[in-house]
Amino acid sequence: LIQNSPHRLPINICNYFPKMFMDSQTKAEPMRVLVTGGSGLVGKAIEHVVKQEGGCLEGEQWTFLCSKEANLVDLQQTRAVFEKYRPTHVIHLAAKVGGLYLHMKENLHFLRDNLRINDNVLQTSHERGVTKVVSCLSSCIFPDKTTYPIDESMIHNGPPHDSNFGYSHAKRMIDIQNRGYFAQHGRRYTAVIPTNVYGPHDNFNFENGHVLSALMHKTYVAKKEGTPLQVWGSGTPRRQFIYSLDVARLFLWVLREYDEIDPIILSVGEEEELPIKDAVEMIADALDFKGQIFDTSKSDGQMKKTASNAKLRRYLPDFTFTPLSEGIKKTCDWFVNNYDIART
Repeated sequence: LIQNSPHRLPINICNYFPKMFMDSQTKAEPMRVLVTGGSGLVGKAIEHVVKQEGGCLEGEQWTFLCSKEANLVDLQQTRAVFEKYRPTHVIHLAAKVGGLYLHMKENLHFLRDNLRINDNVLQTSHERGVTKVVSCLSSCIFPDKTTYPIDESMIHNGPPHDSNFGYSHAKRMIDIQNRGYFAQHGRRYTAVIPTNVYGPHDNFNFENGHVLSALMHKTYVAKKEGTPLQVWGSGTPRRQFIYSLDVARLFLWVLREYDEIDPIILSVGEEEELPIKDAVEMIADALDFKGQIFDTSKSDGQMKKTASNAKLRRYLPDFTFTPLSEGIKKTCDWFVNNYDIART
């Protein structure tokens, strides 16, 4: 059961969007949803759920915005794209992102660009009377020195890890702005905090990609060239990984059903946190590769970021997450089959 919902839901909620949300949508005009960052990892996953899994209700309009259509760092371009599509709802995914080592080199750049993007999207949403905005935060926003597991109440309890403090602080400010828009204007803008997302359409670049996608690409090249796989770091940091399609299904639930201003963590359970070296082995198995080497001279980054999904489970106790080995296999297969068009 979804908390406070009259509908009984099967475990896989993505197949039951029409039944799930019929009552809340029949009295209001169909939504016009603008998804910023629509060509990225989570944006593509949401597009799949909307178009392939029944996530779009009758009459709704969904627009998946890419950076080529509008540079959201620029306020005038942001206003122009809102004028063009006139959204009633916004899923805000757009951000300047990169891998650990790029963040370490360009913290100021990540801070300034993301502050601009987020302020432009939220303020323009307010100015145009957007009913609801759901923004995407990141687990890296949590304090570096903290107790575990971390939960939604702990975001601002101390500085984030030094490696990506610029990006982390910019993301934190979305939560502050959401509270401000509600307190001053009654806007119901909120945010989700996924843990480490992976899946098809990710950025597989060696330097700028997320950890699993970059490792998939490295493994693919090592196998193709017959060379050892060099993994940066010791492989001991622990992470919770969530498959992009699971995140997408939960995003639609948040957009339609979640009424809190406070953010909500989207994550597998604490018991599913595992060392990166275990994920490396799953990637090697999926690509039928042997011969990984861990370069311990490279930084590991934050050793763990154990997040609690207790709040999510109070709302969706029966939601089933894709097992990591299955998600990695699907992602590796997608990458191999789409290597020519993948972001590398």
